[in-house]
Amino acid sequence: MQFFKKLKIILSIFLLVAFIAPKSEAAEECFEGVSRSIFKFNQGFDNVILEPIAKGYNKLPTPIKNGTSNFTSNIATLLSIPNSLLQGNLKQVGHSTGSFLINSTVGILGILNPAEKMGLKPHKEDVGQTLGAYGVGPGCYLVLPILGPSTARDSFGLIADTFIDPFAHVTIRENELFGISGNSLDYFSVKGTTAIDFRADNDKNYESLEKNSLDFYSSIKSVYLQDRENKIKNSFEDQDEWGNLDN
Repeated sequence: MQFFKKLKIILSIFLLVAFIAPKSEAAEECFEGVSRSIFKFNQGFDNVILEPIAKGYNKLPTPIKNGTSNFTSNIATLLSIPNSLLQGNLKQVGHSTGSFLINSTVGILGILNPAEKMGLKPHKEDVGQTLGAYGVGPGCYLVLPILGPSTARDSFGLIADTFIDPFAHVTIRENELFGISGNSLDYFSVKGTTAIDFRADNDKNYESLEKNSLDFYSSIKSVYLQDRENKIKNSFEDQDEWGNLDN
């Protein structure tokens, strides 16, 4: 199938990057002036658009919010499966695959989360984390418009994600996979909903951090880099605390 042919190419590129990329431990501030300017733009975008939507979202009944969060998390599990496989974590491959299959059927397209009650709680994995697991350093720290904090490694990972993510394959690339297809609107609708759900879930944390920070830019940078490092090491117990800053 076309998806699996592309996957082989991406795997080859991934292995090349993993072996030749620098193995530095700490992220370097290479474009601080530009990053701070983009950070201010993102703050404006958040104040005018994202924050009001998130506050309205928080007023929805809890079952609707939980169902929305479960649905987007279930779709995100599709990206975790190939990344867990690349990391050699067969246990997580089983958890992610089992969780997706159960929640997509018994859980009514992922709106419910019966898999969690069965002990299946997959970690969210992406190419940036996988590269980090192979020792690839974060490289330069940077801030992306709208998307927020990132690093050179994670920015490359964002692009690579769209090639190995089955959901991206059937939406933005408009290909069929097991008879299922979609379009770009489906992909960006889910990503946008994920961002709103994350922002709403962390509304109080975000406001508290901004209020108590002498330099909000540096605080966000510190939280992001620590969050990514924890995910790479899989050293956290609850991924929902402070959410996933890179979602």
